[in-house]
Amino acid sequence: MAMNFDPFRELDRLAGSLLAGAGTGPRSMPMDLYRAGDHYVMDVDLPGVDPGSVDIDVDGSVLTIRAERTLGAPEGAQWLTRERQPGSFVRQLTLGDGLDVERIAAHYDNGVLSVTIPVQESSKPRKIAISTGGGTETLAVEQAAASS
Repeated sequence: MAMNFDPFRELDRLAGSLLAGAGTGPRSMPMDLYRAGDHYVMDVDLPGVDPGSVDIDVDGSVLTIRAERTLGAPEGAQWLTRERQPGSFVRQLTLGDGLDVERIAAHYDNGVLSVTIPVQESSKPRKIAISTGGGTETLAVEQAAASS
């Protein structure tokens, strides 16, 4: 059996193992954020994370997501490669004005956490009606909430 020695691969492996201790703090998680109608949707990748370890909280205008990934292995297992690191993940977003933080909802499916953040009724676009009469024009605000 022929064995090939690649010094660059070995150097990369060595550097990775030495720097692994430096990266033991909370890591960031990739996300997508978009607006769909009258709410915002944030999709966060959390592969291999137990949904029971996910914690979402709002403190003032800061939304924080925390998650923990644990990896098990049979006792006495000898690792050949270990690229999926266990540990803590954290992501914080500052929420702007006009969002309904009381109605934030979350759903976890297939390693993706979806957080829905609705816009407050008072911040939604509304129709401005123009009434005329007696030669004077006045503007009246038609509330979108009144029609629902």
